[in-house]
Amino acid sequence: DSSDFSGLCLSLSRTPLLLPQIFCVLLDACSCCSLIQVRTYIVCSIMKWVIIINVFYSFTVTSSSAVSAHMVASVIVAVVEGRGLARGEIGMASIDLKSPEVVLSQFADNTTYAKVITKLKILTPLEIIMSNTACDTGNTTKLFNLITENFKNVTFTTVQRKYFSETKGLEYIEQLCASEFSTVLMEVQSKYYCLAAVAALLKYVEFIQNSVYAPKSLKVRFQGSEQTAMIDSSSAQNLELLTNNRDSRNGHTLFGVLNYTKTPGGSRRLRSNILEPLLDAETINTRLDCVQELLQDEELFFSLQAVISRFLDTEQLLSVLVQIPKQDTVKAAESKITNLIYLKHTLELLDPLKAALRSCKTSLLKAYYNSLEDKRFGIILEKIKIVINDDTRYTKGCLNMRTQKCYAVRPNINEFLDIARRTYTEIVDDIAGMITQLGEKYNLPLKMSFSSARGFFIQMNAECVALPNGQLPSEFTKITKVKNAYSFTSADLIKMNERCQESLREIYHMTYLIVCKLLSEIYEHIHCLYKLSDIVSMLDMLLSFAHACTLSDYVRPEFTDTLAIKQGWHPILEKISVEKPVSNNTYITEGSNFIIITGPNMSGKSTYLKQIALCQIMAQIGSYVPAEYSSFRIAEQIFTRIGMDDDIETNSSTFMKEMKEITYIIQNANDRSLIIIDELGRGTSTEEGIGICYSVCEYLLNLKAFTLFATHFLELCHIDALYPNVENNHFEVHHVRNNSGNKEKITYTYILSKGHTEEKNYGLKAAEVSSLPPSIILDAKEITTHIARQILQRQRATPEILRQRAVYHLATRLVQTARNSRLDPDSLRIYLKGLKKKYEANCPMSEEAQTEGGQ
Repeated sequence: DSSDFSGLCLSLSRTPLLLPQIFCVLLDACSCCSLIQVRTYIVCSIMKWVIIINVFYSFTVTSSSAVSAHMVASVIVAVVEGRGLARGEIGMASIDLKSPEVVLSQFADNTTYAKVITKLKILTPLEIIMSNTACDTGNTTKLFNLITENFKNVTFTTVQRKYFSETKGLEYIEQLCASEFSTVLMEVQSKYYCLAAVAALLKYVEFIQNSVYAPKSLKVRFQGSEQTAMIDSSSAQNLELLTNNRDSRNGHTLFGVLNYTKTPGGSRRLRSNILEPLLDAETINTRLDCVQELLQDEELFFSLQAVISRFLDTEQLLSVLVQIPKQDTVKAAESKITNLIYLKHTLELLDPLKAALRSCKTSLLKAYYNSLEDKRFGIILEKIKIVINDDTRYTKGCLNMRTQKCYAVRPNINEFLDIARRTYTEIVDDIAGMITQLGEKYNLPLKMSFSSARGFFIQMNAECVALPNGQLPSEFTKITKVKNAYSFTSADLIKMNERCQESLREIYHMTYLIVCKLLSEIYEHIHCLYKLSDIVSMLDMLLSFAHACTLSDYVRPEFTDTLAIKQGWHPILEKISVEKPVSNNTYITEGSNFIIITGPNMSGKSTYLKQIALCQIMAQIGSYVPAEYSSFRIAEQIFTRIGMDDDIETNSSTFMKEMKEITYIIQNANDRSLIIIDELGRGTSTEEGIGICYSVCEYLLNLKAFTLFATHFLELCHIDALYPNVENNHFEVHHVRNNSGNKEKITYTYILSKGHTEEKNYGLKAAEVSSLPPSIILDAKEITTHIARQILQRQRATPEILRQRAVYHLATRLVQTARNSRLDPDSLRIYLKGLKKKYEANCPMSEEAQTEGGQ
C-alpha cells in the first residue's frame, strides 16, 4: 500500500541517529518507483542501512565520549521500573561486551533514584536500554528523565515493552547460564523486574553483535544492593577516587595510588572495588590476611607477580570463545584462531601459577590453589594439543602472530590446509627474493617489513645511501619518510600481497573449521575458565595492594565500632609532596560521633576530611592504610559535600548546588553512614548560613552516623553545650613577627588539636598577604571590629550541662570497652581507674555525692 510505504519511509527518516540527506534521496527515489519489487528492494535497503548506521553510530560516538577514566566503555545496561503500586521497584541487567558475565539486580529505590544513578555511574555504560513506555512523548517517567540528565553522553535505546518479558528472561537464563552458576535461578525466579530486564538485554545484544551465545556458556549472577557500600558519583569525584579534578589524565587519584595491577582484569576489579567497597568484615579480613602474607613472604610475592603479569585479558578471551557468529567471515575466523592460541597460552600458565601458590598459608590463597587443581583445565589443554602445535604461542608483533595463526594446526590433519600453507610460504619467500633483487638492481640497502594495514612493504635507511637527485627510482610507489627511514612499495609487490592475502584467507577458513570442531568438544569444560579469570583478577589486585604497601608505611586496619586513626596521612598527597605530609589523629565513637573542625583558610581542613574518607575506603576494600594504627567502623554509605562551584550545566548557583547536595545526604543517610561536610551555607548571607548549618547539624545529630563538619562559622562550635556527642577540633597556626616587629606572619602547622580555633579575622590576615591595597584592609578591620561588638556573648555551659556531658562520655566509654576490650584483668582495672579520674576531673562531685560514693 502506497500510504503505508510512505509512512514507513517517513518514520525512518525521523530516526535521530540517521543523516537526513540519505533519507531525502531515498524518499525521492521511492516516489518515482512503480514496480513493487523495486519498492521492496528499497525498503530492505533502508532497513539494512538503519541497522548498520545505528549500530556504527552507537559504537563510534559513544566509545569516544562515554569513556571511563581508565577504559573504553563496553557495558550495556537494561533498566525497567515497576508500574502502579510497584513503582520504585527497579530491575537492572548488565553485560560487558568484553566479558561473558551477566549481572542482575533488583531493589527498591526512593524518589531520588539514588541507587539507580550510583549503580549506573559505577558501570559507566556504553548504552542504556529502556522500555518505550518510559519515554512516551509528554508522559516520560521521572526515572527516565533523571537517567537522561545524568548520562548525557551515553546512547539511549528504547525497545517495545513486550521485550521486557520475565518469562523470556527466565528462559534465557535456563538456556545460557553455565551449570556452575545455575543456583542463580533460585535467587531470581521471583524477581520479575530483573528477569524482564535481562530478556530485553540479551535479545538486543544478540542483535547488535550478530552472534548468539553458546548454550550453558554465560556466568550469570545476582547482585543485591546491600552487599557493598554506596558512594555516590559526586562523592567519588570530590574524593578523586578515579579521576583527578585538575587534570583527568593525571594519575594522582586513589586508583592511581593503589594501581600496580598487571592485567586488564585486575585493573577493572580494583576500579569496581574502589567505587563499591565491601561491607562484610570477614571477607575484608580474608583479603587483609592475603596482603599480610604477600608482604611477609617476598618469594611468594615476586613469583606470583611474575606469573600474573604474563596473563592476557582472560575475561575478554572468554567472551569471544562463548559467542557463535551467525555468519562465517574471514574476520570471525581469524578472531577464533587468535583466541584459541590465547587460550592455550593461558592454560600453559596454570602450572607456574600453582607452583607459586603451593606453599601459601592463608585460607583464600589455599582455596585458589585447590581451585586450580580442577581436572577440566588439563582436559582442555590436552584436547588443544592434539590439534594445535606445541610451539604455537602468543607472541608480540603482528607478523609473528600471523605466522602463529597460519601454522597453529598440526600438519597432516587437513591435506588441503598443508598445501595452502606451502603456497603461502612460497609467496612470502618470493616477496623476500624480489626485494633482495630490487636492492641489487638499484644498489640500495632494502629490507622487507610488515604491518597489518599495508601487508609486506619495503624499508630503507636514508642515512646509508645517497640517492641520485635525492629521489627513489620511479618503480617505487606510495613513498613515505619518517625521520631517516623510507617506506614504499611497488606494483609487483602489491600484486604479490594480494596473492598472499588470498592464500591467507584459505588457510584461515580451513583452520577455522578445525578450530570450531575443537571448540565444540571443549565447550562443556570451558566453565572452569570463569574460575580462573576470577582468581587471576583477585590475585592481581591483592598483589597491587601489597606493592603499594612496600612503597609506603601503611598499616593493617582493624574493624570495630570506632573510627580511630593514629598518625594518619593523605595517601594521594603523599605521592605529590616532596616531603611526607603531616600526620594527624582521628577518634570518632558513637558517644562522640559529630566532629566540628575549624581553622583558618589553608590550614588543612579539606585535606584532612578527604584523608578520612580515603582511608575508610582503602580499609573496606582490603588494603592497608596510611597510618601508624587504624580501626574503622564499616560504613554502609559514604557521603561528601565539598566545594563551592557553580554548576553551569544545570544552571545552579553555588547556594542551590549546596542545598541539592545536602538534601541528597539527608534523604539517604542512615546510622551506619560516614558523612563529610566541608563548608555549608557559604553561598548565602552569614545569618542564613549559620541558621541552615545549625539546623542541618541538629538533624544529623539525631543519627548515629559518623559526621565530620568543617566550617568557618565559629558560632556552630557552641552546639557542644547542648549535645554531648559533639566534639570540637581545630587546626593550629602560629604567629611569627618579622624582624621589624610591625608585621605578623601566619605559619601553618597542619596539626589537629582539641577545641575550637581561637583565631579571629583570619580572612583579613589572608587578605593582608594578597595584593589588596592597605587602605582597603584597614577599613575592613575597622568594620569587622564594629560588627564583632554587636554579636551576643558566647553561650556558657552550666554546671548541670557539664555534669550530664561527663556522665554521657563515661557511659559511652564503658559500653565501648565492654564491646571491644581485649585487655587482661589487671590492665582493664588500670584503664577503668583512668576513666574514673577523667570523669571526676570533668565533673567535680559535691561533698554529699562523694560521701555516698565512699559508702
